[in-house]
Amino acid sequence: MSEEERQTKLANFTHSRQQGEKAYGEMYEAHSFSQANVCYSDAKEFFYEAIRLAEELGLAQELDSLRKRLEHIKGGLEANVRGKRG
Repeated sequence: MSEEERQTKLANFTHSRQQGEKAYGEMYEAHSFSQANVCYSDAKEFFYEAIRLAEELGLAQELDSLRKRLEHIKGGLEANVRGKRG
């Protein structure tokens, strides 16, 4: 991979991670289950993309952190739904 390709992938990696965090935060501000579910889906997709890019770029430390964060996010929707019902 050329340096230009690597820099582009790093920029996409950073963007995906940031957008994933943004979607996750928006999930907690959602006013309906439907809206929370859309944010949850967006967060997962952005984190899956960030994980894919981290693998391609050989970012082992980031990869471990992202996988843990994704598992945390997967548990977040259930907690958010319980909070809105309770």
